[in-house]
Amino acid sequence: MSKNNTRVALVTGASSGIGRATTTALRQAGYRVFGTSRKAVPDGADGVEMLVCDVTDDVSVQGMLAELLQRAGRIDLLVNNAGIGLLAGAEESSTAQAQALFNVNVFGVIRVTNAVLPVMRKQGRGRVINMSSVLGLIPSPYNALYASTKHAIEGYSESLDHEVRTLGIRVVLVEPGVTRTSFEENLIKPDQPLPIYDAVRSRLEVLMRQMLEAGDAPEVVADTVLKAATEAVPRRRYTAGKKAAQVSFMRRFLPESMVDKGLRKFSKLPV
Repeated sequence: MSKNNTRVALVTGASSGIGRATTTALRQAGYRVFGTSRKAVPDGADGVEMLVCDVTDDVSVQGMLAELLQRAGRIDLLVNNAGIGLLAGAEESSTAQAQALFNVNVFGVIRVTNAVLPVMRKQGRGRVINMSSVLGLIPSPYNALYASTKHAIEGYSESLDHEVRTLGIRVVLVEPGVTRTSFEENLIKPDQPLPIYDAVRSRLEVLMRQMLEAGDAPEVVADTVLKAATEAVPRRRYTAGKKAAQVSFMRRFLPESMVDKGLRKFSKLPV
């Protein structure tokens, strides 16, 4: 391992949005920061070093990590941020489309984490931050598959944290609400759309655009990631932004029937 004591961070999906804001925040906090993107992009003017990585490909992940270790010799922090969205009725997606979504949002996290953990175990320390969502806490109509990936990340992260905590490694969750990013531009459309869902799906697309425009800045999430990365005794999960905190409170303390009615009213579905 490198004798350099500078903390080294790796952020996946760092070419824009939350990932890009996170690399900037970590760099300003004194980390040596590596970001990843599926296609080659220049290093950031702020000193962020960009690496090519497709989180759906084992060879790509291993190659990326080998290059990072060759340059830096260590890794202290992993932020699993890479992900994609899908807005569709659950039955409007083929099994293949569902698998593709899980391959990025769930198995991509597992691939990168599994690659990094042996390094952290050898160091005797490290921290993994997995980007979840408020949709990892609540259901969301026309987001059944996307919400399922985030629910999976919640269970995976909490369980893994118990496994590696005695090895000096902590695994924590960051749960953003709606954030002003290019998320909508990268949103997957259903590959087998059904006319019966067209009207509601279209209405929810409009609602999503409005919510994104009024959402939190990516820097709000980045600041939360920095807190989760640097607290000596991290919490299990960190909500990012006021709306996310409200959703978390609602899920924990309100009656299920009230949450159900509120969710349907918000989505403009018959109660």
